[in-house]
Amino acid sequence: MNKPGDSNPLATKRSRRLPRTVVILGLVSFFNDFASDIVVPLIPILLATVLAAGPIALGLIEGIADALASFLKLWAGRHSDVMNGRRKGLAISGYALSNLARPLLGMAGSWVSVLLLRSVDRIGKGLRSAPRDAMVADATPLTMRGHAFGFHRALDNAGAVAGSLAAAAVLAWSDLSLSEVILWSAVPGLVAVVLLGVGIKEEKNDSALSPEIRRMLPPLRWSALSIPMQHYLCVLVLFTFARASETFILLFGHQLGVDVVELLLIWAALNFAKAATATQGGRLADHFGRGVLIMIGWSALAVSFLALSQVTSSSGLWIVSIFYGLLTGMSEGAERALISDYAKADERGTAFGWYHLVSGVAAIPAGLLFGVIWHFQGAAAAFLTASLLATMTILLLRLWAWPVKDLNNNSDE
Repeated sequence: MNKPGDSNPLATKRSRRLPRTVVILGLVSFFNDFASDIVVPLIPILLATVLAAGPIALGLIEGIADALASFLKLWAGRHSDVMNGRRKGLAISGYALSNLARPLLGMAGSWVSVLLLRSVDRIGKGLRSAPRDAMVADATPLTMRGHAFGFHRALDNAGAVAGSLAAAAVLAWSDLSLSEVILWSAVPGLVAVVLLGVGIKEEKNDSALSPEIRRMLPPLRWSALSIPMQHYLCVLVLFTFARASETFILLFGHQLGVDVVELLLIWAALNFAKAATATQGGRLADHFGRGVLIMIGWSALAVSFLALSQVTSSSGLWIVSIFYGLLTGMSEGAERALISDYAKADERGTAFGWYHLVSGVAAIPAGLLFGVIWHFQGAAAAFLTASLLATMTILLLRLWAWPVKDLNNNSDE
């Protein structure tokens, strides 16, 4: 894989182009999210129509699944560091597990079955996410990481567009049921696994770190993290309570009376908007700083959820979803690039593991809180509460956890 520390003029000139590893990982994410988003936008409709479950069940399912994934992400990221940066095996295992479990959601007979299968799907995500993000950082020069992560998020969101459009087309123009459409998600999922297996070559290094070097890695303790990273991750935990699962937007549309095909088109438009701005947002984060772009994305969520609390028609849902996607897409690369800024080269997997852990450790109470408020007070109250929490988080980011200097913790590069 490309070495990020190259400083000669020829390497600098070459670095203007994204490394091959980054491009391949972006395509893997495209096909994986193609498969995922044939399924994910149908889960709230499946729960509400076929399985007679509501917002509390959805919040519990998404919360538990994301929390399980988050704990695994820390282990997987750390293990990829211990294995001397050999991260591909964990990534393949994670993608394969998700794409085995996800199609089986089409045969779920109860919301408990959905919970179990969704949890296995997220366990796969837990195995792959931190090692994959570390692979992106390993392959990319320091000054291009916002661009690289933005590009990766753009293809990830483009896959979501393709998946939801494919599901909408099949439901509109064929006699297949929801369950049968979900089963077909296995096809693009297989493409993602094969592409990762044959498309990326790791350096030949079959041995794990020696015990002496392994002892030099920072311990898996919160206190071992740098103070700036601690502050940022604390703020991220609070933001998790505001960043409710986007599937709630679809459940809200279902309650407004929007039909399934139109909901899938709204989901596609939301993810297309994210994809359209993610790469440019990453470039802007490299130029203006990570904090500026993160604040733009988080502010967009606060405004969008405030607007959703007032939406009463499908046209309003379309407008808010596209606005939300355009601005939140700009910040996705910046969030991950900031973590790579704070981490040294030999502990990137661990750093991304912590990032994914803390962003998911609050997922169960956050999902349940949103679902309970929705159940007892209505969707408007739930979205309004999330908007207020997001506003508080933005203030805390600016006053307490603002990245003073983005590229300040990579002396090895």
